[in-house]
Amino acid sequence: MKDETRRVIEHRLSRARRSLDAAELLLKQGFAEEASSRIYHGTFYSVVPLLATKGLISSKHSGVMALFHQEFVKTGQFPRELAQALDRAFDSRLGGDYEDFVSFEPEELRQLLEQARAFVAKAEEITRNAA
Repeated sequence: MKDETRRVIEHRLSRARRSLDAAELLLKQGFAEEASSRIYHGTFYSVVPLLATKGLISSKHSGVMALFHQEFVKTGQFPRELAQALDRAFDSRLGGDYEDFVSFEPEELRQLLEQARAFVAKAEEITRNAA
């Protein structure tokens, strides 16, 4: 793997972890909609490195998600149950960012945050093993 690719992978994984840490802080302060966005971005930022291990990229979030499901979930490299955290986080983020009068149950977001942390950990494991 090229050094540049490795740097991108590490950078994106670092952003993923920071996004989830920010989501936790936002949840504690009562900013649920903002936390949902950070949870989604935490998972999203960890998918980009997975795709990079296969030389894949997309300029759109929907393209990244489609490639992830095609290359990692359908092939069994990434557990389907864990992959659903990305989809749930995406739906949550859309509601929080673009819909009026959306409310989130803090406990549901805390559960989603924990699932997102497991998601990122699995992405880190796969990228480590791809080296």
